[in-house]
Amino acid sequence: MASYAFERKVPVYDRADIVVVGGGPAGVASAIAAARSGKRVILAEHSGQLGGMGTLANVSIFMGVGNVTGIYREIVSEVLPAQGLPDHHEGSIWPQFNPFRLRHYLNEKLEKEGVEVLFHAGFCGTVMESDQVKAVVLNTREGLLALEAQVFIDCTGDGRVAIDAGASYTTGREADGMTQPMTLMFMMQNTGRPVRRELPEGGYRYEDVSELPQGRLLHWEQGDEGTLLVNMTRVKGNGASVKDVSRAEKEALRQVFSVADYLQRNGFENYILSHVPGQTGVRETNQIHGEYVLAEEDVVSGRRFPDVVAQTNYEIDIHNPDGRGGTDERKVSGYDIPYRCLLPKGIRGLLVAGRAISATHVAMSSMRVQATCYALGQSAGIAASLAAEHGLPLSEINIDELHRELERQDVRFLKG
Repeated sequence: MASYAFERKVPVYDRADIVVVGGGPAGVASAIAAARSGKRVILAEHSGQLGGMGTLANVSIFMGVGNVTGIYREIVSEVLPAQGLPDHHEGSIWPQFNPFRLRHYLNEKLEKEGVEVLFHAGFCGTVMESDQVKAVVLNTREGLLALEAQVFIDCTGDGRVAIDAGASYTTGREADGMTQPMTLMFMMQNTGRPVRRELPEGGYRYEDVSELPQGRLLHWEQGDEGTLLVNMTRVKGNGASVKDVSRAEKEALRQVFSVADYLQRNGFENYILSHVPGQTGVRETNQIHGEYVLAEEDVVSGRRFPDVVAQTNYEIDIHNPDGRGGTDERKVSGYDIPYRCLLPKGIRGLLVAGRAISATHVAMSSMRVQATCYALGQSAGIAASLAAEHGLPLSEINIDELHRELERQDVRFLKG
């Protein structure tokens, strides 16, 4: 592939103790945790809203995990007070939420926490000094701008900052690099009367469940009354590939209209298509190579680690990477994710939180859900703050001190 050398001076827009790149669950929790640790935090988000796939792609249900704790627990209690939380942080919950309300809530939440949020500020590149990240360059409405910090946290979901800084990584499953397919989740609303159906030109007329993109029915109606959340589209491809994601945006929307038409003919005659989000949801792209690689055996054996930073018992959940129907679903009893999974090998001054942590294809399918990403982000924010406070490399922070600060921020780890 031909390439160009592109060099120019980029003005420094600002400097903070901690810079978080990406405003999804991991980024939001990282920023809050660092701010509560007394640090000045700037969060850069490429879109115009916080919440990641939960708001941008309408993945508006928190998949159940067995340790509802910390900032995630706080958010659920404030956004969904009627849902009810398990006692003593034990017992899974599966709350459906309104993505528009969550978007507004997160705006207000980060403002109250003192986090400066820069919207429409997409990651463009890193400025390195040897193996140390010194600044990140953002593409903004004012052109290219740089942010400096003591510590950076990559919450892009794709490991973009780490990879640009030189970190090694893998993509997809080990055998062929194929990732889990993308999905465009949408909403339908009960009007109380039969609705007129219009399948657009180019749509598919599905006659049987087996013909549906996932080969199954998957929807929820447990949030606002009469609101159906539908997770039934499926598009093969890698969400970090320009070509694949561009094709997916067209194909997924075609499937949305087609699935809605099927549902209207099969039990949901009174429901109209009420909300289609602005982008297709991405489950899997890149995994950085960290100081430890979370593996399938760790997940299925319920392994515990002394440097635990997050826990989950969400199932192994692999949507068929070839794009056809079928999902590999396997229950797990609960396991730890160690801090070392957040440390990209060979890169200083940078943590990775969220779905791009160091993990295999199978392990990632379990740890990728929003609740776990909130937990990873909270730990990353505190770890970054400790490194900045003590002038230590991220790999040398005191894990006992990290755990004490997590406990102070209401994180409770379940014993094995």
